[in-house]
Amino acid sequence: MNPLTHFLIGWSAANIDTLENRDRILVTIGGVLPDIDSFGIIPEILTDKKLDWFSRYHHILAHNILAAIAGLIIVVLLARKKFTTGALFFLAFHIHLLCDILGGKGPDGYQWPIPYLWPFLSELQITWTHQWALNAWPNFATTIFFIIVTIWLARNKGYSFVGIFSRKIDEQIVKTIRKRLTQRH
Repeated sequence: MNPLTHFLIGWSAANIDTLENRDRILVTIGGVLPDIDSFGIIPEILTDKKLDWFSRYHHILAHNILAAIAGLIIVVLLARKKFTTGALFFLAFHIHLLCDILGGKGPDGYQWPIPYLWPFLSELQITWTHQWALNAWPNFATTIFFIIVTIWLARNKGYSFVGIFSRKIDEQIVKTIRKRLTQRH
């Protein structure tokens, strides 16, 4: 799935409970953390695939239980509401994996398997035979759904994910959303 979709799903998970901004950020990171192993695309492009770090390691290094546990330990150390933030981080991380299993087929038809127990049991690869392509309508529908959820959360909670980057801009966005969604015609 698209990294934006993973981000929006992580943000939505972060709003299941009332968390401070810091804890919401930690949970949101859980929604995108597995894709940290996709940064291998940069050296792969720069070296004309001589360093095949993306092709070889994407969906391996961070799409597994070891990465989930390592991330969880860091989140629990940093979080204010440790149990809730940790649980929501773990949920967001695993929703990411589920979304990749459902809708991560490449344009060449390759189904990215999830090596969930890597490095402990490399042979187990989770796939779904009906996995849809990255550009298939279910992925677009999921993204649109979570955009709507994000707008609804901003209207009802008074903040959006933009607050991660700028509270001042976030206030303006929420103000605009509330104004547009409460106007009567």
